[in-house]
Amino acid sequence: QVQLVESGGGWVQPGGSLFVSCTYSGDITSIHSVGWYRQAPGKQRESVAHVTSAGTNYAEFVKGRFAISRDNARKMVDLQMNSLEPEDTAVYYCNVNGDFGDWGQGIQVTVSS
Repeated sequence: QVQLVESGGGWVQPGGSLFVSCTYSGDITSIHSVGWYRQAPGKQRESVAHVTSAGTNYAEFVKGRFAISRDNARKMVDLQMNSLEPEDTAVYYCNVNGDFGDWGQGIQVTVSS
């Protein structure tokens, strides 16, 4: 099992930027993908961005705005979010190994004027 702890997030006005970070520990040899999901109020959880051995994948709605980075030495995965829109408001979850993997506790990102 992998333990995940998110930090960062917060509130920003539309067009602004935020940064979320995730530190992972535990059985890191089992990790084959690491990344971020989000869940907005009243909506289903959705994938945002992930890093695997094959490369990096982004959801269409964040391409060109968000950037994910993984640091294996520091055991961290970060998400830089730029040009934020109110529709990006959600709880963001760090995840390893997809839907049936391990999850962080989530961190709130709010975009509003």
